[in-house]
Amino acid sequence: MKSFVAICSMGLMLSACQFVSAADLKSGLQVDDYAPAFNVTDVTGPQAGKKLCYRCQYGDRPVVSVFVRKMDANTAKLVKQLDELVAKHEDKKMAAFVTVLTGDPDAEETELKKLAKDQKIANTPLTVFENAVGPTKYKIDENASVTVMMWVDSNVKVNHAFKAGELTDASIAKVIEDTAKILN
Repeated sequence: MKSFVAICSMGLMLSACQFVSAADLKSGLQVDDYAPAFNVTDVTGPQAGKKLCYRCQYGDRPVVSVFVRKMDANTAKLVKQLDELVAKHEDKKMAAFVTVLTGDPDAEETELKKLAKDQKIANTPLTVFENAVGPTKYKIDENASVTVMMWVDSNVKVNHAFKAGELTDASIAKVIEDTAKILN
């Protein structure tokens, strides 16, 4: 009986450890980190076809930066809601941009243009970064499917990281709710 209890206890501990590690995914800059400059290729924004630094262009404004490895339905839903929020908070100069991390930027461009057209994304540039790792200083975890960082004056105020399949309606709602932290 003691063996059975010990095995069950170990199983529960392992399950708890797995749950904690999934919940503790750290990807990207953390709260109070400085957001350094990095270049992307703009696909759908005002500088479409050009390389630029949106972090630099947005300066001290409240910014939501989303890094994605693959655009799926839930990621598109997040982008659409952020785009609507940027339009709503134009008076506060809120900005957002999405960066797809890819080894094949040309393949992503067509999909991003289609997404922007289909979802009517007008205020949030969709961009590509030319490798799947991301900007080195941003420390995007290889297990993160989506990493969301929000900053003001290049000072990170919010960070959310999601493994594949973890971006749900509830987590999207939490990300949208947390934009209040950069709009004060």
